[in-house]
Amino acid sequence: MYRELKNVALAEQVEKITTSLVQTLSINGTKGEVEIADRIEAILRSYPYFQSHPDRVWTQALPHDPLGRKNVFARLKGGGSTKRTVIFHAHLDTVGIEDYGHLQGLAHNPEQLLRFFEKWEENKEIQVQALSGDWMFGRGAVDMKSGIAVHLANVLYFSEHREDWAGEIIFMANPVEENQHTGIMAAVDELLRLRQEEKLEFICAINTDYISPLFPGDRTKYIYTGAGGKLLPCFYVYGREAHVGQTLTGLDPTLVTSELNRLIGNNMDLTEQMEGELIIPPSTLHQRDSKAFYNVQTAVTGLLYFNFMVLAASPKDVLAKLKNVALQAVANVQHYYEEQYRSFAETNGFPAELPSWKMEVYTYQEFCAKLAKQGVNVAEVTARVVAEQPDLELRQLCFRIVDTLRQLDQKANPCTVMFFAPPYCPHNYLKGDNARDEEVLVTIKQVLKHWEHTSNEQFAVKRFFPYLSDSSYLSLHDTDEEVAALIDNFPEWEKIYPVPVAKIRELNIPAINAGVYGLDAHRWTERVYKPYSFGIVPRLIRDMSLSWLRK
Repeated sequence: MYRELKNVALAEQVEKITTSLVQTLSINGTKGEVEIADRIEAILRSYPYFQSHPDRVWTQALPHDPLGRKNVFARLKGGGSTKRTVIFHAHLDTVGIEDYGHLQGLAHNPEQLLRFFEKWEENKEIQVQALSGDWMFGRGAVDMKSGIAVHLANVLYFSEHREDWAGEIIFMANPVEENQHTGIMAAVDELLRLRQEEKLEFICAINTDYISPLFPGDRTKYIYTGAGGKLLPCFYVYGREAHVGQTLTGLDPTLVTSELNRLIGNNMDLTEQMEGELIIPPSTLHQRDSKAFYNVQTAVTGLLYFNFMVLAASPKDVLAKLKNVALQAVANVQHYYEEQYRSFAETNGFPAELPSWKMEVYTYQEFCAKLAKQGVNVAEVTARVVAEQPDLELRQLCFRIVDTLRQLDQKANPCTVMFFAPPYCPHNYLKGDNARDEEVLVTIKQVLKHWEHTSNEQFAVKRFFPYLSDSSYLSLHDTDEEVAALIDNFPEWEKIYPVPVAKIRELNIPAINAGVYGLDAHRWTERVYKPYSFGIVPRLIRDMSLSWLRK
């Protein structure tokens, strides 16, 4: 690859690398994640610096990964004896290509996709962009193979100008970002090892995950000094089944999950209000009953979970807030049943003696405590479920654990059990309350001020990257007590999703995002804007890094 990059302008270098990476499909959950890691390693090893120092490129296998996925690392040393270190990191996996429909065969071919969109008249804006020559199309073009390419081009630059800087640069590419984040979690151990064995002083980690306009007509380019967090609150609802001919004597769990969905899904009142930051409401990712086939019995259980983004709120805060919502939901459903039964009784001339539609609401921790008082060995039961279902999808495994426990409840009353399931993404941001944070913030502002004067771009600095990011796993702000509220309400945390919270807190690396710019990530019209992403972003990162690694 180096032969294609030498004596080529920076923007063209980034474009060539991006094209090469897009051409290698790396869909999450496939062997493509291994193939793209091999491709990135090969690009690094083609650089003269790493041919002279082959031991400074290496991979780290993900523990117990069935596909053999791995992190790719490279270590670059500048002049001088300082151990100040900047990390360049990015994720190497993408979402699938099913959304491309009949064009799936072109999803990894930027040139042919460009030709298609140049003639595509269904969307004039996209057609005009294609004809401009300023956009590259393809799966991963913006999320985020162009971001990897930016880092690889900068690694090449810094390797050829080692006399201009001091310290070290660590390059890191991680798989499994699009769902479980197991790549970056494994990398935490490797970064801690490097810091301990090599005495590195981590100044900042720079992610190049994509940015997009926050509203129609928005031209601002955003630099983020932290990452928003994510929780996946789940609701297991056990009702009271009934024959459809006696439906009002039952308690349909799907009415409860629907009411929970109505009260939580896209509800802005449940979001944190933080001035200047993008506020994203919770969204429903899964809602269904547990019936496996048709019959005329109403459902026994209902299952529901939400994407819940957090900025500064802790798992403890979110759990308390959502329990109040759940109590309101079951109260609303009870009131609805009472109204409908009175109407039913009046219509049919029956006595208006109301059945009970009372439903209890528990957190997982509360429900386990209730069962323990009945003599249930909760730990033994949950461990057995995990052992018996090694291949079950993780969220469904959590539901299976709760369902198994519920069947052991001697009272067997209708109930809603709230719990957390994977993934959990911690939130973090630069607080500016120490010298290192202040140095990073000052550099960002100085570099952006320079580029506002030398380009036509307008920049803004925000704290929380608004999408999910591997940067979440490089620092942790939640206290032990706040994290305990998560772990205690997460079925079989240590086996299902053991986020290394103590190690992340120990690592404590400031993580910023200076991302490539594009549109329609996770859509078949995904595209990256080349003038900014290939020409300006690498120079922004270069200037910041040189400031932190000055001789």
